[in-house]
Amino acid sequence: MSDSFKEILETFPNPHPNRDYLIETVCPEFTSVCPKTGQPDFGTLTITYIANEHCFELKSLKLYLQEYRNHGAFYEDVTNLILNDLVKITQPKWMQIIADFTPRGGIRTKVTVEYPSLAIHSQG
Repeated sequence: MSDSFKEILETFPNPHPNRDYLIETVCPEFTSVCPKTGQPDFGTLTITYIANEHCFELKSLKLYLQEYRNHGAFYEDVTNLILNDLVKITQPKWMQIIADFTPRGGIRTKVTVEYPSLAIHSQG
């Protein structure tokens, strides 16, 4: 898969950079492809973050996520790739992505990734 689609992501200046506040974006129609079976994977992404200087623009996020419809990757990889790309463009104070995938074969998977990885480690 080409990395050029990552250039789709756009940001805008945080209108209140001196205040910490949570931004939550829910993407209930996320689709990627299982690399083992070639079948589509469906899930809901919940992206929560505390912005620093920049916020991501929603239309560009939608277009970026649509590119995963043709990308073969396991749940864990897709979730981490998206976090990496969003962190790279926004440089947030904190960001978490929860990818809650629809059950397949009676098994449901939820992947949670975080930047920086503080809370996940404290759940130990």
